[in-house]
Amino acid sequence: MTGAPRTRDVMLREAARLFAERGFRGTAVSDIGAACGISGPAVYKHFASKDALLARLLVDISAQLVDGARSVLAEHPGADAALEALVEFHTDFALAEPDVIRVQDRDLASLNDSDRRVVRRLQRSYVELWTGVLCRLDPVLDREVARVRAHAVFGLLNSTPHSARGRDEARRQLTGMALRALAGR
Repeated sequence: MTGAPRTRDVMLREAARLFAERGFRGTAVSDIGAACGISGPAVYKHFASKDALLARLLVDISAQLVDGARSVLAEHPGADAALEALVEFHTDFALAEPDVIRVQDRDLASLNDSDRRVVRRLQRSYVELWTGVLCRLDPVLDREVARVRAHAVFGLLNSTPHSARGRDEARRQLTGMALRALAGR
């Protein structure tokens, strides 16, 4: 039983890498199989289709972000500490998952309507967690302005697959820039 999840994890990681490099449409199931050291048809033992693999990749990462943000907020009840921890959490994600970010940016539209709705619902939940913290920090801040700030910071942090070189320096720069942007300074 321990082999199956590991194989699925490898497939998801390799699929993310290939989708990031070639796009969802430019990647064949046989490419994913070859990257995992198995035949293309063996991929179907774990995923019903290439579409199902993409859905699992994007739904899972969206759920992980929501769950991670909830954990951060549970560990940091104070708004200042929560905001700093959320920025660090998302920065860690962006630096660790550049392929998934590329896939999300480029191939979200390739999901079927049902899976795309799930991803969008999870994304809205994630944004609302950030919005709540921003509004706790500044009770007169309009929720829509808080959402705009959160989205802007996601854009900044998620740009790392395209620009980050040194991980430590990227983390320092991104965290500082994100906190200043969220504060509206």
